[in-house]
Order: sequence, then structure tokens, then C-alpha cells
Amino acid sequence: MPKADYFFKIVLVGDSGVGKSNLLSRYARDEFDPTSRATVGVDYAKKQLEHDGKTIEAQVWDTAGQERHKALTTAFYRGAVGALLIYDISKRDSFENCEQWLRELRTHSDSSLVAMLVGNKCDLKRQQQVDVEDAKDFAEDNGLAFIETSAQGGINVDLAFETIAIQAFRIATPAYVLLKKPHPQPSAGHPSAGHPPPARARRAASRDFTAGFPHRSLPPLSCCRYGRPSRRGGTTP
Repeated sequence: MPKADYFFKIVLVGDSGVGKSNLLSRYARDEFDPTSRATVGVDYAKKQLEHDGKTIEAQVWDTAGQERHKALTTAFYRGAVGALLIYDISKRDSFENCEQWLRELRTHSDSSLVAMLVGNKCDLKRQQQVDVEDAKDFAEDNGLAFIETSAQGGINVDLAFETIAIQAFRIATPAYVLLKKPHPQPSAGHPSAGHPPPARARRAASRDFTAGFPHRSLPPLSCCRYGRPSRRGGTTP
């Protein structure tokens, strides 16, 4: 693996059982485990991508969804520049709990963090309990991007992670990004450093991020209704 120019910490949040671990393993290792058990504490993986002539390393931390682990995982929000707020489209309560997860995320992370609402398991359309319009409304009301994914089918997984990493790259400043120095492997209480860009730049970047992203300009919302899934995201006719 080549040496990266930028290192970004991205956290996965949401209820236990929504598929956070399988999204991470699909993105980082192109693997899916149907017998995957709930994460205990925190899991971690990293993957590099190229953008604008630079190598970006996404360092993804999978936080446990169980209530009893929240005291442990809140420490890992610090230093995050991006987040995927994940629910299971076949479980209405996992979507309704996103408001609580978002509140916790914003309480423990930097105000410049970019986040995306992710409706996972979009291969389960027959069991869908969360209407796409409800998810879009929630995302727009809270300044979030929105996409539907399937870890099992590999649908839009890379697109979700790469969009967050690239947006973090676009709004980064030298004080905000840890250049040439990766985050250490996760350990309890690790205080990852991070400083926000100027408020004016952050607000402008946030508007750019949410104004035209998936729920308005890209195909992910219909990815499970039309066409064949692509391993790299999107669909083919």
C-alpha cells in the first residue's frame, strides 16, 4: 500500500444489526459475512483512494450499536471528519433511532464533520418499512446526504465511503487534516485530534455537499428497483 497524502477518520453509527460491520468489510475487503455478529466495542479498517492527484486514506471505525457500549464508543467520535449514519430499510425503528444517533454524533464530534444518511439492505425491498421519501426528508432537514446501499449485493458501498472521503478532502485545511501521519490503531479513550476549518468555509462546503448529492442528482435511490447492481456502486441497465 503506497504512502497516503491525507488521512481521514470516518465513523459508522447506527443501531446494532443494521449492517455496519458488513458495509465496512465490503468496502475494505470486498467481503460479506451473512453470519456476522454484532460488533463488541470498536472495529477498524482502512482503504485508499485516488482523488485530484492525491492519495487519500479512509480510516473507518465501526462503532458498536448496543446501548451498553456507548460509553466506550463516544471517545472515538473525536477527530472524525466524516460519518455514515446507518439504518436498516427493513426495520422502521432503526430509522427512527437515527435522530438520537445524529444528536449523539454531533455532541461528541467536531462541527465541521460531514455526514451521510445510509439506508442499508436495499436488496430487501419486499420487506421495506422505511419509505424513501421519509429518509430524504430527514436527510434534507438535517443537512445530510442520503444514499441506499446493500452490503450483500455490493450496491453503492464504495460510492458512499468515497463520497464522504472526497468531501472531507475538499473542505480540509492544513490544521484540519493530519498530513503524513496516520491515526494509530484504535484504543479505548484515544483522543484523535482535529480542528475545524473557518466557519464561513465550513458552511459553504456543507451547502455544496447537500445541495446536489444523491437524493437529487445521482441514481442510488432507485438502484434496487431498476437495473443490475454494480460492485463499484450505481447500476447497469
